Amino acid sequence: MKQVLVIGSTVADVIIHLDHLPKTSEDVHIIRQTMSLGGCAYNVSHALRLFRVPYTLFSPVGQGTYGAFVREDLAKQGVQSPIPTPEQENGCCYCFVEASGERTFVCHRGAEYRFRPEWFGLLDTDSISSVYICGLEMEESTAIHIVRFLEEHSDLQVYFAPGPRICLLPSEILARLFALSPILHLNTTEALEYTEMRTIEEAAHSLCKKTRNAVVITLGEKGAYYETRQNAAYISGVKAKQMDTIGAGDSHIGTMIARLQQGASVEEAIVDANRVAAAVVETSGALLSEAAFRAMGF
Repeated sequence: MKQVLVIGSTVADVIIHLDHLPKTSEDVHIIRQTMSLGGCAYNVSHALRLFRVPYTLFSPVGQGTYGAFVREDLAKQGVQSPIPTPEQENGCCYCFVEASGERTFVCHRGAEYRFRPEWFGLLDTDSISSVYICGLEMEESTAIHIVRFLEEHSDLQVYFAPGPRICLLPSEILARLFALSPILHLNTTEALEYTEMRTIEEAAHSLCKKTRNAVVITLGEKGAYYETRQNAAYISGVKAKQMDTIGAGDSHIGTMIARLQQGASVEEAIVDANRVAAAVVETSGALLSEAAFRAMGF
């Protein structure tokens, strides 16, 4: 099996639990605070690792306190990005989790989002069959280096999870990415706001026409809807007692990629992705433990 190239960020997630977000000038006390590895690319790579699918985490790890934390934790897991250490500091993500389990992110963007063209020459492209990218790196000025790499290797299957940035990305960048026929992964709000359609079905159809490939729209506890050039269907969700929603979307697309790499159909991949995402929602933080994952029967 060839590798998945996971392009994107690895950050320190500073997870702050509190009863509610403060209003302007309000004082609130936090319930507890933890710090763990996070970032869209890292979360996706974690799902691939759980499914034992080979991958390369192509993620810059910068300097400073957060860079040291990220580098040390990756080393403990035996994970190393081929990218040399940039001079800039690594950022972090402050994840505010309210009593309801809903999360709000405040990001300090650093070296982890910025890519240099010479780094892509370090890759063994013959060992890669597919690539994951997300929207956060695509709004940086260095996004063009990622786009050019993908265009130069148009045989690679691209998985694109633009997130809420899809409505903010330069139209030229989006057009060039859509021309690569990526498999798109969005949630309901992102799909409807970007397409300006009234229904999930209309949004998926519009996006499928743009990319000429599968589109997957997650629906929270209701599961997901997908459309390919051959068919379309709703896939039921899995009930979950919500702890927090950090990493649920990343684990969903990470599981999808893993199962598709293993030969599953799109529908089979989404069924398993719904299960894993529900388990992550029931977990504090973005990452499902190996023990919890194996207990699910995978």
